[in-house]
Amino acid sequence: MKADIHPKYNAVVFQDLSSDFSFLTRSTLSSKETIKWEDGETYPLIKVEVSSHSHPFYTGKHKVMDSGGRIDKFRRRFGKPA
Repeated sequence: MKADIHPKYNAVVFQDLSSDFSFLTRSTLSSKETIKWEDGETYPLIKVEVSSHSHPFYTGKHKVMDSGGRIDKFRRRFGKPA
């Protein structure tokens, strides 16, 4: 097995810009921006648009598409009667 081929994991803070939610985790990403975390340490800051805190699937605001209606509409427009 080759030595030193695996990426190095560092502690970073991900900040959700849409909900101002932040969490500390390990990642291979890095950033020039830093933030002081709750434990008093300074960590690189990665800004993201969507996280589990703001994504509709995880927040319960997910809309279910009416696929049955779409199929019937397609059949009415293009041929085969149901």
